[in-house]
Amino acid sequence: MKRILLLFTIFCSVLSAKAQMGVGGGSTVTGRISGTVIDSVSKKPLDYATVSIFRSGGKVPLNGVLTDSKGGFKLENVKPGNYKIAVTFVGYPTKVIDPVSTTASKLDKNLGNIVVAPSAKTLNEVKITGQASLVESRIDKIVFNAEKDITSTGGNASDVLQKVPLVAVDINGNVSVRGDQNVRVLINGKPSGAMAASVSDVLKTIPADQIKSVEVITSPSAKYDAEGSAGIINIITKQKNMSGFSGSVSGGIGTRQNNGNANINFNKNRFSLSANVGGNYTWPQKSLTTFEQDFYDISNNPTGTTKSNSESTIKRYGTIGSITAGYDVNAYNNFTSTLRLNKGGFNINGNSQTVQAGYADATQNGSYSGDNTSHNSFGGFDWSADYTHKFKKEGHELTISGQWSHSVINTDYLNEYFNSTIKPNQKGSNDGTNNEYTIQADYTLPVSKVFKFEAGGKTILRRLASDYQIFQDPTYSGNYVFDNLNSNMYNYNQNVVAGYSVLTFTLPKSYSILAGARVENTDIKGEPDNVNHLNLLPFSQNYTTFIPSITFQKALSTTQTLKLSYSKRIQRPSLTFLNPFVNKSNFQSQTEGNPYLSPEISQTVELNYNTFIGSSIINTSVYYKHTGDLIESILTPIKDVNPGTGDSINVTRSTYRNIGSNNSWGASVFGSVNPIKALTLRGSINAYTYKPDPSGVFKLAQSQNGTYVQFTAFVSASADLGKGYVAEAFAFTNSPRRTIQGTSPSFSMYVIGAKKQIWNKKASIGVNTVTPFAKYKYFDQNITSAPTALSQGFNQTSSTAFPFRSFGVTFSYNFGKTTFSADKKKINNDDTKQGDQGGGMPSGPGGGVR
Repeated sequence: MKRILLLFTIFCSVLSAKAQMGVGGGSTVTGRISGTVIDSVSKKPLDYATVSIFRSGGKVPLNGVLTDSKGGFKLENVKPGNYKIAVTFVGYPTKVIDPVSTTASKLDKNLGNIVVAPSAKTLNEVKITGQASLVESRIDKIVFNAEKDITSTGGNASDVLQKVPLVAVDINGNVSVRGDQNVRVLINGKPSGAMAASVSDVLKTIPADQIKSVEVITSPSAKYDAEGSAGIINIITKQKNMSGFSGSVSGGIGTRQNNGNANINFNKNRFSLSANVGGNYTWPQKSLTTFEQDFYDISNNPTGTTKSNSESTIKRYGTIGSITAGYDVNAYNNFTSTLRLNKGGFNINGNSQTVQAGYADATQNGSYSGDNTSHNSFGGFDWSADYTHKFKKEGHELTISGQWSHSVINTDYLNEYFNSTIKPNQKGSNDGTNNEYTIQADYTLPVSKVFKFEAGGKTILRRLASDYQIFQDPTYSGNYVFDNLNSNMYNYNQNVVAGYSVLTFTLPKSYSILAGARVENTDIKGEPDNVNHLNLLPFSQNYTTFIPSITFQKALSTTQTLKLSYSKRIQRPSLTFLNPFVNKSNFQSQTEGNPYLSPEISQTVELNYNTFIGSSIINTSVYYKHTGDLIESILTPIKDVNPGTGDSINVTRSTYRNIGSNNSWGASVFGSVNPIKALTLRGSINAYTYKPDPSGVFKLAQSQNGTYVQFTAFVSASADLGKGYVAEAFAFTNSPRRTIQGTSPSFSMYVIGAKKQIWNKKASIGVNTVTPFAKYKYFDQNITSAPTALSQGFNQTSSTAFPFRSFGVTFSYNFGKTTFSADKKKINNDDTKQGDQGGGMPSGPGGGVR
């Protein structure tokens, strides 16, 4: 009977502790009750005794802990009140202390030595273990518990995201949700200034061992920033507030990349401190690219062809670290501050051989070779501070938050050509600075058991500067001259002011409604800082957007939920898209911003069904999405003056445009089943349509005019082989992504891994391999535009072979004894269209896939 009571007590304690581990809100830690359990006969401490807490006079345990090797215990998360403490140990009668009182002014209570006397009977040892699912489907999000995935160990954040349901990552590291790259990536609920520079590059600097879980929110409420038409990805790191002292070290060495990570956590007397540092380094990787571009006139007669073969070698590195401190003043006031530092970069060395033929202008015909180098670095910090005030009513609170994000992006490149009069030698530097300041206030009031009111306001101030300097050597003599016409200095300011209100209704018969509205005003100013650019004029935009959202939910049973939601999102173009400067670092493939771009506006209606059948999960959704003022990059053939020869030659220029609208239907299915106890199978597929409706002149550029089905899918299997051995296999595939002019490459891969837990599961060592039977993966791209009376037609194809096969060894070690509590993360700047390079312009040419 005592064994049953002990099992029940620990089980209830675990449930109670989990119920207090909220995500994305303020901490519920208010105080603690502590003491030491002593044997009355031996006078020695009792380790592994169970200490449970009840309401005074109550019979249902609220929480519980085990004593340590010195008989000590600490019951965390104790709110002011009267409690009953029960001490249970095998072979001892239960010791009860009632009442034990704490107050808001004196949160901590030390009971001193608690003496218990042994009984004549003893029980055998009881051992209880448990494990959370790799993927959890919650009411408002899907959660991928990355720390339980062994095939990600030794990789980086991009490797982790490839396995998250509804998420896709292409070869360049660009992230999309349900096929839409307009997604905001957060770290612990907050943006990072480095993300504004390059999301793909920053993700490659975060070791997978640093990631606890990933949350995917496809239909955010009005409480979230409206930016990001695809939704939000929130990466939760293992850096949590903990009680006690603990830490971990982990890392991996492989043929493709190496990484390491370390965590330390400390908590004492309502003060918490945690620190984390991680690093990533890839061995040099060589990729091979073939490229062909054919021009033709309105009669479909060829007017010139350019063919090239190139190879490039890339080395990548990155470090990221953070320190968080928090202090609970009393039951009503809490302060938290976080400083996160990051530094990363990559270097590229490449060479190419090019042949141009068939052009009417003989100066364009010929063959030449070239070498190119590129050094790219980025770094900065994010510093945030939060204050939370809790009122006496449960759930009634006010939070005020601030954040300063600073990032710097630097690129230096050199292009040298041999036996060429077509392209001049060129070198350049691109320095960008990004400062972002945020102030936010959020207020929550549970009016009653069936009605909750939330409201808040927010201001984001962005200050970006870009300094792009070009030097030309048209005589191939090694004497570089500053090119004032093609250099560019630009300042960009963006102010966003927002306010929101959200109402939550809990209705009879298991119905609930979440309704909200948000208003955002955007003010943008761009100003060139170069008087020689007479064609670059200052520009400004100011617009206000109303963003409603509503969700209806019905709990069909304790294991089934049906949800219908409507959300509206906005995707603002940022400096990379708006800066009107023409980037000619690669003269024959130029890029240009467009200051007259309007923001994309998307509206989504989604029906979701979720069910739990035993240990199995099934989550299905169908949705419709309309996107207006769709932004795509349009490639156009033009004539431009060669700075080396003064001749007018054929080149292409890519410019961002609002091409029209897109209507998309989609469906997604995710499932997790356990056919046998030791085996877990998971799978997900998301399919959606792409049917753009271009307007005006963009109908002429359209080469894709049907309804196309695109998809992402993955399958995985994990097996517990017993005796600490675990194995897992994973595979995914993404279809090509379409634009009105062509397709980007498809992407697929598979991973196999295994590990052995040692030292009482405090440490592990493992091995993994990526695509072991194929050294290279090939990525093909095609862009086509029909000829018109105003411009030539062209067809551009490329194929890149990128090395993917790798083998690696991983390890991890955890130490200390801890209790988790919730993070205090408040700032969520879900802003700027992905691909934004922050203060910098697009980097110079380097060749190869990054």
